[in-house]
Amino acid sequence: MKRFVFLLIFQMIFFGCKSEPRTHPIQFYHWKSNAEIGQTEIDYFKKLNSNKLYIRLFDVVQKDGRPEPTAFLQNFDSKKLNAKYIPTVYFINEVFYKLSAAENQKLAENVFELIQKISKNSGFENFDEIQIDCDWTESTRDSYFQFLKELKEISQKRIGSTLRLHQVKFRNKTGIPPVDKVYLMCYATSSPIEEIEKNSILDLNLLKDYLKDIDKYPIKTDVALPIYSWAIVTNHLGKKKLINGVSEADLNNENYKKLKSSFYKTEKDTFLRGIYLSKGFEIKLETIPAELLKQTKEFLDSKIKSDYEIVYYHLDRMFLERYSIDDLK
Repeated sequence: MKRFVFLLIFQMIFFGCKSEPRTHPIQFYHWKSNAEIGQTEIDYFKKLNSNKLYIRLFDVVQKDGRPEPTAFLQNFDSKKLNAKYIPTVYFINEVFYKLSAAENQKLAENVFELIQKISKNSGFENFDEIQIDCDWTESTRDSYFQFLKELKEISQKRIGSTLRLHQVKFRNKTGIPPVDKVYLMCYATSSPIEEIEKNSILDLNLLKDYLKDIDKYPIKTDVALPIYSWAIVTNHLGKKKLINGVSEADLNNENYKKLKSSFYKTEKDTFLRGIYLSKGFEIKLETIPAELLKQTKEFLDSKIKSDYEIVYYHLDRMFLERYSIDDLK
């Protein structure tokens, strides 16, 4: 009898302490210039109870020594989704090299003016947050941070910034951005051109190493996770090219020979997603299996104790249809 009571108490304690899996609001990026929101995108957005779309409006590049906007959002119909839209702008790091205070202020004014114009034309001018995506470095830190402050002052909006892995691990050098929120980019963990064996989109071991103390990061953090894929093609001269959106199904035919896991070779001249490939080209396929997403979320849950949202990159039927709704929850 005593043994039975002891076991009963043990089970009550054990199962009572067992924590339930954490759930997170699911949101999305939209990163195409030519917007394509079809029924698949609408269905996934609804079924995942998403209510935010981080929509890239344009890029800012460096041309003839001056910042210049490019790749503008076109033909976007905001009525297709019942969503809160967050304008997002991508900057190449070079834009912030040796930018004077006056130039920085003017850049912030011009960027906000363009954000207002495009968002109004797209039907979501009543936004309250702007996200800036830039892989800033130690050499551009001060200029980039000043830009964020200028944009906050000019726009009177909440400002968010993407946060890459090296900016977490080496934050003593890269600094903490002066923003309301950061979005931890858990992808692009290594160079697809230089790395051979690792999955350059998301390598979990590398992610764990860089995020050992993410729980100590001093700003509210949401998480961006990848659902995209690509093929890294190497020609006879060793030159490499990325082909976006390639899946295993694209390579399971007589045009390709599988050499080992994720590695293929063309058996004949062929086209892969509209790109011409010659016989003998080598292909490395990089995808994000559902199990890898699950393991990544489990690790992040173990490290980030505060509530956070997951933002998938990005809302595109080409990638969405590879996952079930449960895979993405």
